[in-house]
Formats: sequence, structure tokens, C-alpha cells
Amino acid sequence: MKKIKNIKNNGIRLAVFTGTLLALTTIGCNKFMEIPLPTNQTAADGAFLTNASTGSVLSGIYYSMVNSSYPAGSSGIAFNSGLYTDELTNLNPASSTNAAFYTDNINSANTGGMWASFYQQINTCNVAIEGINNATALLSNKNQYLGEAYATRAFLYFNMVNIYGGIPLAITSDYKVNNALPRASADDVYAQIIADAKMAVSLLPADFRDANGLTVTLRVRPTRYAASALLARAYLYTGKWAEAEAAATDIINNSTLFKLMPPAQTFTAAGNTELIWGLLPTGANYVADYSAYNAGMPATIPVGGSSPKTIISYGAAACLSDALLANFEANDTRYANWVRATFDQNTNKTYYYPNKYKSNVNGVEDIVLIRLAEIYLIRAEARAQLSNVSGSQADINVIRTRAGLPNTTAATQATLLTAVEKERRTELFTEFGHRFYDLKRTAKIDALMNTLAPQKGGTWATFKQLWPISASDVVINPNLVQNPGYK
Repeated sequence: MKKIKNIKNNGIRLAVFTGTLLALTTIGCNKFMEIPLPTNQTAADGAFLTNASTGSVLSGIYYSMVNSSYPAGSSGIAFNSGLYTDELTNLNPASSTNAAFYTDNINSANTGGMWASFYQQINTCNVAIEGINNATALLSNKNQYLGEAYATRAFLYFNMVNIYGGIPLAITSDYKVNNALPRASADDVYAQIIADAKMAVSLLPADFRDANGLTVTLRVRPTRYAASALLARAYLYTGKWAEAEAAATDIINNSTLFKLMPPAQTFTAAGNTELIWGLLPTGANYVADYSAYNAGMPATIPVGGSSPKTIISYGAAACLSDALLANFEANDTRYANWVRATFDQNTNKTYYYPNKYKSNVNGVEDIVLIRLAEIYLIRAEARAQLSNVSGSQADINVIRTRAGLPNTTAATQATLLTAVEKERRTELFTEFGHRFYDLKRTAKIDALMNTLAPQKGGTWATFKQLWPISASDVVINPNLVQNPGYK
């Protein structure tokens, strides 16, 4: 393995190796030399000379995403936003981080690491886009690699704008530019997301490919349809209903690649036709559903041959909230397949946990980023907003039929929007912050949290809709302003 060049760029070390992935490390690591990127150079020599090395750069981004804290597990977006709102009940008050999110009393120390991870990955997307566009070598898979970088950048910015609001919009690898960026408006960030997703749609293949451009069954790299899904999301969140409907229809109409799976198989890895884009877990970074059950622990554990030991001490950091459980209708097969009950004899209580991912073996199930059910619900909502009652009903009923439920009775725009909100809450619970994002974009979060936060031992204020950005970046960049209400 030959080291070609080390670059210090925007607070990130990029170690580029021929034939391997782009490794990302933080400033605190002394593994690599710190060599500032020359102002006339945008990418490392040697990283984009072949399909193999270029594909590895993109693989490195996905590897970094998987090994970040935010995609899954008890420090991910789904977990923290579930505690923050109304999806999860905290079972580990001894954890200061859990308590901070549960009582809506976070600070930049709770969210700064995620901020840094996002920008590390965005910066690598920028390096890839510049390096591929400037490559002198003939890359037969050039469009695929460029499309992957644009789609991934759109995905990262989508989550950032929903968590932090307007953010610095870094679309170059030039560290001098990036270190002085002010915050762009949320509208400008969404415009960039849409532009990136459109570019990805124009570049990416329709079928699933690996790092070498070969057709595969694994769905862990973005395709044209993943980019269309990102477009559908962005259009929905910005109120562009006709465009959201069209982007969603583009995916739904491809019934060869995409079909809904039964609830028992929705999150399985093999042959999952519902998955539009996922991440392949590596090593210890497997999908965690926060339950002692999925950690391989029985409901009660005898200690010394007699006394049961509480499951909570085995890392069951949170359980599903009563409010979420009450959202399920009778005979909903999603409840039977996605919720797991565990009785704790020590507390004489039954706790209910997410059970979407079934395996406790590392690297078995892909981390779901986008799946088909969400796309049906995007189209249902867009159609309701467009007063297409029958079309919205049809999409809602596709989801309800899969769940073993009767057709919706909603028949007006208002009742259809309520029905979609209910289905999104049931269908997408504890998945990548959907509930948190939905409450904010529909302007319902303040009314809910003003009542709920005191019940959880905290307080609520409107500024808490946004999480604090990195305090260290605020110190470094004189043009960067912290979100109101935070230090």
C-alpha cells in the first residue's frame, strides 16, 4: 500500500492511497502529516487515475458514514431525535447525553461530533467531484462516480439543513474558502440539494453497481432512483407538490427494481426490493435497535442463580413511547413485526422496543437510508396537497394493505394530510429522524413539545427546533454564527 499524498483540508486530514479507500481522520489524530492543500490544487494526485482508485474514494465516503455515529444505534439521529421528541422514553437517566436529549436541554457538545462527521464526508464529496472532473485519465465509470458524489452530498446536506437550519454551503475543497463561509439560508441549502440530486439523476445508472461499475444485487451505492428519492424529499419539504409527485412516481413506476416487502422482511438484506439505498455495516458498526432483546439478552437474567437482573443495565437505553405505541391500529402487522416486548421482572414492567432490524450479528442487515414505503407516502402527501383525493387515497391504501389494515376513510384534503401524517409516524418510526423532521416542516412541533417537554422533565422553546452547531467552528470562523439560544 503506497501512500501518495497527505492533505490537511478544512480541518480534515485526507490520506489518499492508490487502490484503496479515502481514509478520514480528525485533527486530533497524529497518524498523518499535516500538509496544507495548495491553493491551485483541488485533489490529491493519484486518487483518480483508474476506475479502481476512484471507486475506492467513493467507497471511503460510505465507510466513513457507517463508522460515524449518526446513521444508527444509540447515538444516531433516529435515537437522539426520538428521545428529543415523542418516539422514545429514556431508560438510562444516568447517561448525561440521553438526559440532555430527552429533556430537550442539549448543547454543542452533544451535536458537534455529528456536525464534524457531516462536513468531513461533504468535503470528500467535493474532493471527488473536483478530482473526477479534472482527471486526465479516461475513466469509463466517470458518470457513475460523479453521480454518487453528488447524490451523497445531497443526502448529507438534507440531514444537516433539517437538524441545524441554514449552514455553511461548502461546495469546494478549498479550505481557505470553506474556513470563512457564513451560514447560507435554508432555502439556498435546499436549492443546492435539488441541484445536486438533479445532477445525480442525469449521471447515475438505473441499476445497482459496485465500485468497479459492475451490476450487483447489493443496494449500498446510490442509483438514479436514489437521486430521484432525494429530489422527492426535497420537493416535499419545500412545498413543490407537483415536482414531489413526479419524482416519487419515477421510482414507483419501476416495479421491476422496487416492490414493497412484507413487514417481516422489510429490513432484511438479501433480496430486499423495498430498499432504494442503504449502507453496508462493517465490523462493530451494525444496526442497533436499542433493545436488550436484540443485544442477545433474555427478558430476565438470573444473577447468582436466583435474582433477576434488570435488562436496563444491559444497555437498553430507551424504549418506545406510549404515544407512539398508541398510534398503531388494531391488527397492524407492523406492530407484530417491528415492535418487541420484553418483560423486566426487576421492575415488574413490560418495555417495548424497535424490532425492525432482526439480527444481532454484525454486518448482516443494511442500514436503510431510503425505502419505497416512504416514497409512496411522499406521493400521497403531494397528491393530497394537489387535491388529488383518489390518488392520495390509493397511495395510502398501498401502505395500509401491506400492513393488513382496511382502506383509509379519509376523503378530504385535510383528512388525507392527517392520514398521511399518521402513516408516516407508524411506518417510519425510529428511522433517521423522520418524525423530528416531519414535526418541524408541518409546524406542529411547538404545540406538541410545549406540552410534552415538561412531562419529560424539561422545558421547550421555539429555538430548540434547531440543534446547536459546532462551538469550535464558531470560534475558528468569524463569519459563522451559532444558532439562537445556544452558546
